[in-house]
Amino acid sequence: MCTENTEADLDRAGLPVGRRSFAALASAGALIAALPARAIAGKPVKGRDVEIKTADGTCDAYFVAPASGKHPGVLIWPDIRGLRPAFRQMADRLAGEGYAVLCVNPFYRWQKSPVVTATSDFNDPAIREKLFGYLKLLTRPIVETDAKAHLAFLDAQKEVDTKRKIGTTGYCMGGAMTIYTAALKPDRVGAAGSFHGGGVGTDKPDSPHLLIPKTNAGYLFAIADNDDKETPNEKVLLKAVLEPRKQWHEVEVYEGAMHGWCPPDGRAYNEAAAEKAWARMLTLFKAELA
Repeated sequence: MCTENTEADLDRAGLPVGRRSFAALASAGALIAALPARAIAGKPVKGRDVEIKTADGTCDAYFVAPASGKHPGVLIWPDIRGLRPAFRQMADRLAGEGYAVLCVNPFYRWQKSPVVTATSDFNDPAIREKLFGYLKLLTRPIVETDAKAHLAFLDAQKEVDTKRKIGTTGYCMGGAMTIYTAALKPDRVGAAGSFHGGGVGTDKPDSPHLLIPKTNAGYLFAIADNDDKETPNEKVLLKAVLEPRKQWHEVEVYEGAMHGWCPPDGRAYNEAAAEKAWARMLTLFKAELA
């Protein structure tokens, strides 16, 4: 999970980006340099900043799609650091694969993006208190309020093929949000991918994984190695609800990959594991959004 335990794991692993610095990878120029060449290849795309009206206010977000045609929609729930250049890059890349992609600011009720910047220190108590304070407020009803508006926004865009199902992906805290989204609109959401998702399968009566049988989506759960060591039963719970279903599904622990390995601006970024997870996401989308 995105906790102090993760930072301790990264320290023990000797990863090069210091625990007191986001700046090493956080600027747009550094992000482009950090991404593999294949990450920025694909169809020509057009992106724009957008505002989405929800029942609680106006959410700032980024929408990007191939420059022509209609395509399946995808909703991205970012990690606890929110909408920022790294996730815009990831959205651009996914659009290049042939999807109309919306990446949102889940903290819009309290602050416009970026919620943290290149100079923010994740280990600064004030920064952590702010981020985890926002996270505690993101209850399932709040997420559902937003998901309803975000899905409606996607379906209203001319670039979105409404005859095809919508996909959703979530990172860190966004993992559970993908399940909530799929359960909210089971006839509309066809695929959900969780990457180092936090709290997606627990022994609590309101665990997100218990909603999966009520959905019609295929699922990908890419689990960090250190998260699995902390909560080894999570994969068991996920497999128990997924294996009886007919939809495409995969639950895998990514050996050697630390929590947060997918976004290219993170200290835990692991290119090989991130590329593998990306490829499995595309396989999920091909199976369930076609």
